[in-house]
Amino acid sequence: MFFIYNIFLLIILLISPIILIIRIFLGKEDKIRFKEKFCLFSEKNYVDGTIWFHGASVGEILSIIPIIKKFEKDNKIKRILITSSTTSSSYILSKYKFKKTIHQFYPFDLNILTKLFIHYWKPRLAIFVESEIWPNMYNNLHKRKIPLILLNARITKKSFNRWRNFPNFSKNIFEKISVALPQNNETKRYLKLLGTKNIKIAGNIKFYGAALSNYNTSSLKKKFLRKNILCAASTHKNEELFIGKVHKELKNEIKNLLTIIIPRHINRKKEITNELSKIGLNSELHTSSKSLKKNTDIYVVDTYGDASKFYSLSKLTFVGGSLVSHGGQNPLEPAREGNYILYGPHVDNFKEVYQMLSSLKIANKINSVKNIKNFILQKINYSENKKLKYKLNYLGNKIINKNILEIKRFI
Repeated sequence: MFFIYNIFLLIILLISPIILIIRIFLGKEDKIRFKEKFCLFSEKNYVDGTIWFHGASVGEILSIIPIIKKFEKDNKIKRILITSSTTSSSYILSKYKFKKTIHQFYPFDLNILTKLFIHYWKPRLAIFVESEIWPNMYNNLHKRKIPLILLNARITKKSFNRWRNFPNFSKNIFEKISVALPQNNETKRYLKLLGTKNIKIAGNIKFYGAALSNYNTSSLKKKFLRKNILCAASTHKNEELFIGKVHKELKNEIKNLLTIIIPRHINRKKEITNELSKIGLNSELHTSSKSLKKNTDIYVVDTYGDASKFYSLSKLTFVGGSLVSHGGQNPLEPAREGNYILYGPHVDNFKEVYQMLSSLKIANKINSVKNIKNFILQKINYSENKKLKYKLNYLGNKIINKNILEIKRFI
């Protein structure tokens, strides 16, 4: 099966120049650093024993920042390497002024490239985040006797069924995980069935939250003075139009209503503003001006890493990826800033998190414009629960420390 897998990857590699050109044109690849994906590294390696973290994109990378901050202070750790696959995650990391930590793009999972990667960086520990399962890399880490941790592991029913179609191949991969730290009991069960031997529940690290004091919101407060703010976060295609229709329904009932849309992918900003314009709404981009136009209906945040600033000014957030068949996005960041959460029916990616927020009576499921309109009218002046904010942050810190303890067993 490894032979067939590598043949498939080789075919992909042969057509990759065309794919990369298209992705660079769309702004989805770094036009200079894309070479890192072929093991042409932009950073030099000057130490052995690097601690290596890999996460797919923004969500996974943000979830490990608290761990990175603590490891930066650990004198036993000389260097930390973070890899990811997206330009947005690279941009987010560039905002943090780490001393020991560097970023590179993750290589194609071709056998020879994974060998080159390991030989060059010489990690003493590899930590893969959530759903990052790469057969050749896992296999070559195992051959070099480098411990592999699957941190905050997440296996959905859909991906489990895919792996089960190749039972021997799957077992050969999953048994190479030194320890898996699943974020929920469903993943724990799937990992066991797929052949992972050492599994420990250490909690979902996405419960962690950065302190509000890290954000300077004075200029935004001045900009949005006297506005009643509704946030729509991590939205996907078609969800912005849905929120736009909600705004139209509410603008005559809620004085000075401003809807802030924080799209999951900011390269869609023109598509979003054009779509909203067609239904008669005036949009403004976060990067376009310092002052807010009087007739602005929708404020589109076209930067990464600023979401918490807007949550801190809002009392109510709709979390996207939940009206479409995506599985939902993480609601904890706006919840930690004291927001009441609204979400659609598709939240399998964060099922337990949404159940917890619903049990605390700070979240509600919606499925229509009329449905969400009624909730917004009830909750637009929602008074944040400071005790709940403290509880979520306390829980997050506890979970982070537990995961760090498990990681340090291999350092």
